[in-house]
Amino acid sequence: MHNKEDKWKLRRAPTVVKRQVDQREEYERDRARVIHSSAFRRLQAKTQILGVLEGDFHRTRLTHSMEVAQIGRGMVLNLQKRLPKSNHLLPQLEQIETTGLAHDLGHPPFGHGGETALNFAMADYGGFEGNGQTLRILTQLESHTPENGLDLTRRTLLGVLKYPVPYSNLCKISHPEATKKSTDLNFQHTWQPPKCFLDTEQEVFNWILEPLSNADKILFSEHTSPTKHSHGLSLYKALDTSLMNLADDIAYGIHDFEDGIVLRLLTRDHWREVTQHLDEKWAQKNNLLQIENMLFTRKENSGYSRRQAVGALVHALISSVELKLNENFEEPLLGWNVVLPEEPLCFLKALKETVSRHVIQLNTVQATTFKGRKIVLSLFDALSAEPEMLLPSSFQFLWKEAKSDLQQKRIICDFIAGMTDQYANRFYERLYLPGHGSVFDRI
Repeated sequence: MHNKEDKWKLRRAPTVVKRQVDQREEYERDRARVIHSSAFRRLQAKTQILGVLEGDFHRTRLTHSMEVAQIGRGMVLNLQKRLPKSNHLLPQLEQIETTGLAHDLGHPPFGHGGETALNFAMADYGGFEGNGQTLRILTQLESHTPENGLDLTRRTLLGVLKYPVPYSNLCKISHPEATKKSTDLNFQHTWQPPKCFLDTEQEVFNWILEPLSNADKILFSEHTSPTKHSHGLSLYKALDTSLMNLADDIAYGIHDFEDGIVLRLLTRDHWREVTQHLDEKWAQKNNLLQIENMLFTRKENSGYSRRQAVGALVHALISSVELKLNENFEEPLLGWNVVLPEEPLCFLKALKETVSRHVIQLNTVQATTFKGRKIVLSLFDALSAEPEMLLPSSFQFLWKEAKSDLQQKRIICDFIAGMTDQYANRFYERLYLPGHGSVFDRI
């Protein structure tokens, strides 16, 4: 019989390959499987905010994921030191790193533009959502095992599960008619998916929650109700997920702000918008009062000053995290969450909003989102019309083995979601642009 802790280290595959003299602990093996996966490598050529071909300084999905893993590790180390009585609850360092490295594996090419395009294309077939696709990749699509993907431990999968409610329970009641008007000005908002896991992973979700009491299962899956025009929202996250989620927010807020400074999209005036939400006492306590000059200095050593400022901001947020208990849960991994107090939380929100308003909403960035969306929709149309002609052999085999139109469309969706930005561009050019592509190209 396994005790409760052992249940969180279990894997779904009935037999686990054990190599001789392999000294690694279970969570170390999880991390290795993610790092060596093809889905992880493909993140190097997937958009974070700015297109991967726009320059060589700013973050891609890969470098962002590595930074999330590092920040998550830093938070765990900080909590271990400050709250030693909670060490038995906190994830091991290898485990929180794995969660950070894996959290964006399901994001398709062209960022959220690609995500909304696939959700539109899959409207009648179960929809699409990037976080849900991450779980699908980890538990089914990656080829480390024949049927269970990377076959990670139960606790690691629980940590990656950002939204523990299926698509069908959260999707707004009335989608607009799924016409081909992908040029509609409101498309990006209209077809933004609910934050969820995909219904295709319901069995996996049930397995992840198996050690929990019925009361905890019901509470953990609670959500707000969808309406005619808005999606429902999941209400709870596990401890490890709250760590990863906060690390993601810190990386997005601070590091993408740094990218904006270096690319001259963000100025002192934008920083001053943020500092309106910077509590003076908290800033003084964390030595942040001179950050503006360090971020925007024009001296020869400006790179050094900027890096020191970025490090100070990350450290200030990491060292401010606290543990908060929801006593309604029996399972400590669900009851405890990591949170930021009000002062640093307001500052982080202001950082994210400024990046969104002055970088993401920039018309040139939105043009890239629009173009990516059009490419994804065009590829989905072509592959749906001629799957046996256009799909690579491995996906052709899966498509022919599928037992329904719904499953076949999901296979086409999996193929497109796994593309890098460059691969999607090349595939589109091969199909639609004269003079591009050759019979000798390998796709």
